[in-house]
Amino acid sequence: MSVCLTGPPSTCCWTGIRHTGIPQGRIEPLGGLDTYIAVPSAETIHGSPKKVLVFFADAYGPLFINNKLLQDYFALQGESLWLCARRTVAKRELRIHHQDKVAWSLEALGTAVQAFPTWFEAVKLTYGTETTKYVAVGYCFGAPFVLDLATEGSIVAGAVAHPGFLEERHFQALNKPLLLSCAEDDFTFPLDKRRRAEDILVSNKSTYFFQVFSGVSHGFAVRGDPSVPHARWAKEESACGITEWFFRFTK
Repeated sequence: MSVCLTGPPSTCCWTGIRHTGIPQGRIEPLGGLDTYIAVPSAETIHGSPKKVLVFFADAYGPLFINNKLLQDYFALQGESLWLCARRTVAKRELRIHHQDKVAWSLEALGTAVQAFPTWFEAVKLTYGTETTKYVAVGYCFGAPFVLDLATEGSIVAGAVAHPGFLEERHFQALNKPLLLSCAEDDFTFPLDKRRRAEDILVSNKSTYFFQVFSGVSHGFAVRGDPSVPHARWAKEESACGITEWFFRFTK
């Protein structure tokens, strides 16, 4: 049985600051799931998109305001970059505060795993071509989907931030580049587990990159407090680093 390296979501996964802004994307059904689509401005897109970034949200889902704004950021960073974000959790996502969070997250993960193949095929059929390059980023709840895509070779590179639900097998089987954006203080991915993951990546001669931010905790890359300068910097630097990572492998 594979050893767990990052735990399931807990209380910290449902805390944080709600951000403000006006989302620029749109919602459309893909593969039976509501999907947030964010695209660059008309000035930066030329012809069909050559790259698709697939966004796997935390427990709040990609339609949560913070995640919409984060997806808009990614979409606006480069030429011909489309972003399709998958709604991985049920519509009751904002009413989970009084439920058993671990039980809820396990149930939601199972539902998402079942729905994923149909949804991803719909993404490729709608937005892909034979030459499209796919990348994927996952936050907490969304991390295992990224590792699975990287293992099967469906993406050219992946990234995860304060990940959950990962086991040693995910890192052992990895065969695509992976960025890990981590908090120094993270109950789901503590120091000993993070170093074990790195040991596996080193042993397998994987292509990887760790970002580790001091002074922040689990959830910083999505729900950090923008009124706190260091928290804002860490959140923005995480997103910037992920963007540059993907550009490296999609040129």
